[in-house]
Amino acid sequence: MLAALTLVATLLTPLQAAPAQADGPAVPGAELAVSARLDDLTTAGTARTGHTDPADWAGLHSAATVNPTGVPGVQIDGYFPDTSTTNATHGWNHDAQFVIRFPDRWNGGLVITGTPGNRKQYANDFTISDWVLSKGYAFAATDKGNTGVGFHTDGRLPGDAIAEWNERVTQLTVAAKAAAARHYGKRPERTFVAGISNGGYLVRWQLENRGWLYDGGVDWEGTLWRLKGDNLLNYLPQALKAYPDEAGVRAAGFAEGSEFLWPFHRQYYWELTQQLYQKELDPEYTGAPADYDYDARKPYAAMARIALTGRITKPLITIHGTLDTLLPISRDSDVYARMVGPHRPFRYHRIEGGNHLDSLVDVYPGRLKPMLPAFRDAFAELEEWVS
Repeated sequence: MLAALTLVATLLTPLQAAPAQADGPAVPGAELAVSARLDDLTTAGTARTGHTDPADWAGLHSAATVNPTGVPGVQIDGYFPDTSTTNATHGWNHDAQFVIRFPDRWNGGLVITGTPGNRKQYANDFTISDWVLSKGYAFAATDKGNTGVGFHTDGRLPGDAIAEWNERVTQLTVAAKAAAARHYGKRPERTFVAGISNGGYLVRWQLENRGWLYDGGVDWEGTLWRLKGDNLLNYLPQALKAYPDEAGVRAAGFAEGSEFLWPFHRQYYWELTQQLYQKELDPEYTGAPADYDYDARKPYAAMARIALTGRITKPLITIHGTLDTLLPISRDSDVYARMVGPHRPFRYHRIEGGNHLDSLVDVYPGRLKPMLPAFRDAFAELEEWVS
């Protein structure tokens, strides 16, 4: 989600130059698709050529992260038909933007991602794309159909913007599979879906509702949306009202031992996050964020459109940090694990010392554990499990 709720203006700076054109496969359903042959599809190369935006992935990884480089292939940038214009990347001023990458040395697989928070289509480039491309996977990502802190203005009815996220991931999956078939001469042998925060929510939703499109997924601290019970519109107001009382904030679900992270999250995340998603799901509320009462307000019609059930139909691995101070594990993935239950294809890894933002590992060395290595381990585990 929120990992990515974009909280400073610099993270929304658009690229100025559009990609250069080159021969490449068409993307079914796309209104625009511009392809380019690149010497390096990883961020080491695309940051130089303008085929990524480092602002999209800023703050999502530790400075100590080492990524692979030197993966030649074809990149396609474009967008599907849409009426909203929150994404100004490439000067297109058009939402439903996507990026698809086809490495020359293909292993037959495809990885689909939706972005964390309200970021744009390149947000997973450093954390997911670089690594899976080096393993031979094709990669595709969508901006989810709306971006930035005004994402909730997209649509007519409460919940429209988030509901579109799920539709756009499905749309991209179908199109990327077909584009891969045109590019490589055969369809992908396996398709995985992966994501962080809001992107993790999308993994859960896809495997619950569109499981036939995938072979499995990795959910990295996905946001829990559910009709009744725990969701961020329940616990964030509780934390806001209690802060700085430690007992009160812990009662809202934030882990003992995470107290040193509370001031930062209180200043930058808790209130802004609550406000944005309340405006999306219950726009008629005009009171203070700390006074919001989800159970009294009952925005059930909007929530029902995006809610999770736990009824996954394909293998899913969830990872979540025990010191997550935006989506506390006790009110999120612990709950989702119970929703899934013991009889569905699900594995759950609680990462001791993990937080919602790997960049905070650099701020608190020795006190937090980066989540990215755990994600890579989980992806390798999924590969072995599925095969």
